Amino acid sequence: MSASPPLPRASTSRASARIAALVASAAVVAGTLVAVDSQDPAHAATSPYTWGNVEIVGGGFVPGIVYNQSEKGLVYARTDIGGAYRLDNATKRWVPLLDSIGWDDFGHTGVLSLATDPINPDKVFVATGLYTNSWDPNNGAILRSSDRGKTWAKTDLPFKVGGNMPGRGMGERLQIDPNDDRVLYFGTEGGNGLWRSTDSGVTWAKVTSFTNVGNYVQDPTDTNGYLTTNQGVVWVTFDPTSGTKGSPSKTIYVGVADKANTVYRSTDAGATWTRIAGQPTGFIAHKGVLDPVGKQLYIATSDTGGPYDGGHGDLWRLDTTTGTWTQISPVPSSSTDNYFGYSGLTIDRQHPNTIMAVSQISWWPDDIIFRSTDRGATWTRIWDFDGYPNRTNRYTQDISGAPWLTFGQQAQLPETSPKLGWMTESFEIDPFDSNSFLYGTGATIYGGSNLTAWDTGGKVGIGVKAQGLEETAVLDLAAPPGATEVISGLGDIGGFVHTDITKVPSAYSATAPYMSSVNGVDFAETKPATMVRVGSADNATSHIGISTSGGSSWWAGQDPSGVTGPGTVAVGADGGRIVWSPDGAGVYTSSTLGSSWTKATGVAVGARVESDRVNGQKFYAWNAGTFATSTDGGAIFTASKATGLPTTSVRFAAVPGREGDVWLTGGDPKGAYGMWHSTDSGATFTKIAAVDQGDAIGFGKAAPGATYPAIYTSSKINGVRGIFRSIDAGATWVRINDDQHQWGWTGSVVIGDPDVYGRVYVGTNGRGIVVGNLTGTDPTTTPTTTPTPTPTVTPTPTPTPTPTPTPTVTPTPGKCAVKYTTSDWNTGFTASVRLTNTGTTAINGWTLGFSFANGQAVTQGWSADWSQSGTAVTAKGLSWNSTLAPGASTDIGFNGSHTGSNPRPTAFTLNGSSCSVS
Repeated sequence: MSASPPLPRASTSRASARIAALVASAAVVAGTLVAVDSQDPAHAATSPYTWGNVEIVGGGFVPGIVYNQSEKGLVYARTDIGGAYRLDNATKRWVPLLDSIGWDDFGHTGVLSLATDPINPDKVFVATGLYTNSWDPNNGAILRSSDRGKTWAKTDLPFKVGGNMPGRGMGERLQIDPNDDRVLYFGTEGGNGLWRSTDSGVTWAKVTSFTNVGNYVQDPTDTNGYLTTNQGVVWVTFDPTSGTKGSPSKTIYVGVADKANTVYRSTDAGATWTRIAGQPTGFIAHKGVLDPVGKQLYIATSDTGGPYDGGHGDLWRLDTTTGTWTQISPVPSSSTDNYFGYSGLTIDRQHPNTIMAVSQISWWPDDIIFRSTDRGATWTRIWDFDGYPNRTNRYTQDISGAPWLTFGQQAQLPETSPKLGWMTESFEIDPFDSNSFLYGTGATIYGGSNLTAWDTGGKVGIGVKAQGLEETAVLDLAAPPGATEVISGLGDIGGFVHTDITKVPSAYSATAPYMSSVNGVDFAETKPATMVRVGSADNATSHIGISTSGGSSWWAGQDPSGVTGPGTVAVGADGGRIVWSPDGAGVYTSSTLGSSWTKATGVAVGARVESDRVNGQKFYAWNAGTFATSTDGGAIFTASKATGLPTTSVRFAAVPGREGDVWLTGGDPKGAYGMWHSTDSGATFTKIAAVDQGDAIGFGKAAPGATYPAIYTSSKINGVRGIFRSIDAGATWVRINDDQHQWGWTGSVVIGDPDVYGRVYVGTNGRGIVVGNLTGTDPTTTPTTTPTPTPTVTPTPTPTPTPTPTPTVTPTPGKCAVKYTTSDWNTGFTASVRLTNTGTTAINGWTLGFSFANGQAVTQGWSADWSQSGTAVTAKGLSWNSTLAPGASTDIGFNGSHTGSNPRPTAFTLNGSSCSVS
């Protein structure tokens, strides 16, 4: 899922390895798979809560919008990491459908494809899984529902499914036969081929007669594995006129990620398959849409699988009765003006002469939506140049539903702010209403209700239609006392300062400096208007922002030398000190609100830091199992003698109003894993026996009559995984969520509200900021004895949905090769840069340098921290690609501007050493 253009979400631009022997060992010989019709035994919550979201609206990639073809108004949306949604037509809000996904099955929050039954509209199916590599330890599954997603049954698959992998915008891969809804097909990734169910999705078997499993791999040399997966069988389309109700359709079309053989057809209900003669080659068909009235198949193609890349493509129409293919591209791939592929293909089912398509990726200057009312003979664009750089638009755009979609940018023509979108792989016209449409982007859903105004010289109204759909990866949260309710650090869309959690933020918050992702936030406990955030920087100018106005305005702090990433940050209780542990540069303290820094001693690079919530001079740090404390504002840390603490994945926090009171959670099933409590500033810790696995902890307002703040945690306690609360300093625990409200992985952050007893904020990896409110009376609980036992090794694996490689410590030189290519247009260009380690030792941390020869300028970059001074350009590796093993490569890029010619740089250096250039 990505949000802010053009940078992909961190989790989506990293890693994935093949699944090899798993498929080979699956029980395919028997031809079926066992269906799992129930979830784990229920653990009912013992405290009454209602659950919702802090209102942001959107925030991530929506690769698929799927209308039911027989019931008006029934429409679903799928997201890459945040589950699936159904639109409630009464409220015009999207209803989340997969909140019941639990911790152990966290990968099922990724949805690769969705199908809604045209015969029985109550039925809906989703193909779930996040990654096809080790990031998701589980295989994928087909989930099926007979009540429009209220409840689900599951069939486990013998291979992995990648809802957050390259190619996820193609499709739909999962389809239901419109004549016989017992029959479903599913096109898979990773060389697993085409699969079929004949019993309404309960059991599945491979279609052995379909032999082309696909061969397109985005980058077979990618060492982290994310780009090495075969993108496989990418869509299925039925011809409903080829069958009768109750019997399978005879004619089926299938798209494959194979540039030489991308479209196949069966005319005998899937018994045999044939490559369609005369088809275009050199591209992948992202979409295949059939008009059964005109007997024509339309395909939208691109030279890559997307969703972030794609430089060329075409639209084609097949006359299925004659076998004639006709190229109908509004801008053909042979044109110098074609710098994008096509996707987002749709037909107006009320008037099938009308078709539409979208540029699959046009980072600059904007997405282009195309419309034809004569089956592709002629086209018009939603915007045209009117004397460059001016534009004439056939639309108006209203983002009042999510005003932050400008991302704080003041764009210069021909760009606009906000953009029409990016990564638009799904544009759909309502099959019952020619005027109504929806389309997904990398950050939201847009739509409107007067689409045909396009054809009469009017302007199409486009507005935000993502209300209720909350798809953000939450990296950190803080809840100060007073007017501000919650501060958030989010992947891809920075974060927000909410003074009212029921209202959408009025503007993008992570500016001055601009941050695409905010990894850490904090505030001064006794002076909460003083706030700090750290995140991915704008052109590497600063990774830290400070506010003394409660977040209404910010300024950029200075980066200490050697900073490669945001790390963690803490503000002293009185606001007089900031302690920052940025990636790659050690721990620093500032008494000047970030304008100058002094390096701390006694604490390791990469330490996690927090502040005491009473003593403004006291700070805490943890690294690799060692806890340390500073009593002089973070200048000197002294290591605790406490042993037995976890050595990995730790979250800890200090209790408001109680100096020296610290709680720590985290660990690993192979070592110490649980929850620990210290009342002496970390000198000693006591393990909480009831907590089997502890993963996040925070505090809120004390219960009525209690003196100790309420404690909230995402943990496994007494064998039960959930969100828990304690009102008696950890003596007893109550699970406050239930099995219908689990949200997959919740290990990043859980905190309470300091002003509202019972309110809790839960950070998710794709379902936004979940908020729970106590709506009844707390039950009476029996205290649990909590001696200090030896840490228990628990065999259940810890899910890590967004793996982050170890931060770079010290950049090292190395041998290197650079491949630099551009796609030019008018006065702009997109540059792709492949950096390869040609040496025999790993490069740990890299900075690439080169110079322009003709006044070119970097306007926006991705997959690196980009900066430019005069003609000199530098790109610094990010946390996920800063280490290059011998022979490994990483792909980075940027959009640029030029006047006249655009000669390529002739020399590149990596950490000061020259690279070979190709």
